[in-house]
Amino acid sequence: MNQLPAPDSHQLAASQALVASIRERIHAAGGWLPFSDYMRLALYEPNFGYYTGGSRKFGAAGDFVTAPELSSLFGRSMARPVAQVLAEVGGDVLEIGAGSGRLAADLLAELAALGILPARYRILELSAELMARQRQTLAEAVPDLLGRVEWLSALPNGFTGCMVGNEVLDAMPCALLHKVAGEWLERGVGWRDGLVWQDGPLADPHISDGLAAYDLPDGYLTEVQLEAQAFVASLADCVAQGALILPDYGFAAAEYYHPQRDQGTLMCHYRHHSHADPFHLPGLEDITTHVDFSAIWRAGSEAGWQLEGYTSQASFLLDAGLLDLMREMDVNDPAYFRAAAAVQKLMGPAEMGELFKVIAFSRNMTLPGLLAGFGRDDRSGAL
Repeated sequence: MNQLPAPDSHQLAASQALVASIRERIHAAGGWLPFSDYMRLALYEPNFGYYTGGSRKFGAAGDFVTAPELSSLFGRSMARPVAQVLAEVGGDVLEIGAGSGRLAADLLAELAALGILPARYRILELSAELMARQRQTLAEAVPDLLGRVEWLSALPNGFTGCMVGNEVLDAMPCALLHKVAGEWLERGVGWRDGLVWQDGPLADPHISDGLAAYDLPDGYLTEVQLEAQAFVASLADCVAQGALILPDYGFAAAEYYHPQRDQGTLMCHYRHHSHADPFHLPGLEDITTHVDFSAIWRAGSEAGWQLEGYTSQASFLLDAGLLDLMREMDVNDPAYFRAAAAVQKLMGPAEMGELFKVIAFSRNMTLPGLLAGFGRDDRSGAL
């Protein structure tokens, strides 16, 4: 691993406190924790986890840059399918895990410009630190619309409207499976003078059922995202009528479980450095995996969601009108050149354009046409 930036003394102390807590959990569990439990502690342990602590996560001063941070054109383009849903069923927008609040601000501003504001813009957020940052972002960007925003700590019942969740699924705890001598083992975490990898029997004997269709070789290591699948299913339970739009990075199953992807997709992000060691400074780095969109589609369909489309981020943004929005800009304005550079990252095939996908579902809703974003290159057949 390349040399990573050192944390300050306060950050290091917080990470060490989290490691001590994780060590106690490992001993209490008999010396082994499934990786999903470790990932949950590293990301969400109160006060010390990555998303529940106080470190800055998003943007140039954080650990990574998300699509809404790159350009308002991302959120403004996404406003088109959101507006379609609101025009059809009314109701609210619910954003799941709103990060810095940038997407919320851009969506609200564009929906206002389109003349189709939601009754409420609701944000499901478990981090008090992120909630405060979101409120600040919205107060600065759309102060006249802040009164429409409310924060939730649990999913609502009987929701009507449009749900969005940008890069939400990739940070949900996943299981790691390792094939040894023709059998699947579950990779977990032990302690030997520090955190170490340790394989054990499957905690759930059915966790590997979805891999049976793939002739994967011995030594193959991969992820199974049961919690992300369950979360998408749970969203269907609380929706009376509306749609769900989920941009994230990942693949359909045939590509996800390619024989050459034999070390999985687990990745960590720390101060704009990417690496593969989730034991480096727990609580100070993000831990993610790519999304198996085929599994998300199956889980959603079984729960009652209807698939509206699946495509690349580049195709989604093009079909949702990103270039039309750019044409409205003054080509002599320096902001135009900044936007053009951002669009290259958002849509370039070697950047986010192809690696990131967008999947959308609906429930109890019949649109008069395709949802904006999915009319150019729908890849639902690959699921």
